Amino acid sequence: MKVTLLQSAPVWGDPQASRAALGPVLAGVGETDLIVLPEMFSTGFVTEPEGMAENGLQRDCDTLEWMRQVAAGRGAAVAGSLAVQTETGFRNRFYFVRPDGGVSYYDKRHLFSYAGEQRRYTPGESRVIVPWKGFRILLQVCYDLRFPVFSRNRIAKETGSPEYDLALYVASWPESRIDAWDCLLRSRAIENQCFVAGVNRVGQDPGNRYCGNSVLLGPGGNMISNCKKNAVDFSTVTICMSDLDAFRKSFPTLFDAD
Repeated sequence: MKVTLLQSAPVWGDPQASRAALGPVLAGVGETDLIVLPEMFSTGFVTEPEGMAENGLQRDCDTLEWMRQVAAGRGAAVAGSLAVQTETGFRNRFYFVRPDGGVSYYDKRHLFSYAGEQRRYTPGESRVIVPWKGFRILLQVCYDLRFPVFSRNRIAKETGSPEYDLALYVASWPESRIDAWDCLLRSRAIENQCFVAGVNRVGQDPGNRYCGNSVLLGPGGNMISNCKKNAVDFSTVTICMSDLDAFRKSFPTLFDAD
């Protein structure tokens, strides 16, 4: 599967301008199966979502419709999170959109209390794993990265195999804490014996600077691909289930997990 990490700089509180800015970048992306965008890529990380969040009803969300159009036009899945308003409150919702228009989503479980995200948003209640191109993909958002129990790759009783093969972390992770981002992504790859893609934004919002450091890591924690630091950029790389299976068979630590 070809995975594209797309490291963007959202226009603060302006979904239309943020989508327009992504157009020229997407035009340079070649053949791919999956395009991964950052957390709240249409607005920036807004903790006061009134007037900025989009409509969470799928038929009325402009950016979700844009994701559908990109997915259909590219023949690739498109993934990224949005601030949306739903019948159960505001959600930091990670959409996974397939070329046929089908949509799966995960609502961020761990809300960033340090910035007050929990005051206005409703947390999700469960993990979400989606199938795509022969991979099982775990959807995670930013602060979730700090909670390894929630993302633990357990052995499924039904199949006797790990639950997922690729973990996607989309983020608005500030430059001031970027060392933790680098370290935790590598840890999640190693301990879960999976590919890990971490896509972080760049640029600046009213409170923070962001440098990106978007990466795709192998199950041993090795870097397979990365984006340029402090730049709107993308990187496309091919990952193979055969490589992952071989690694897991050669060093089967997941079967000894608690």
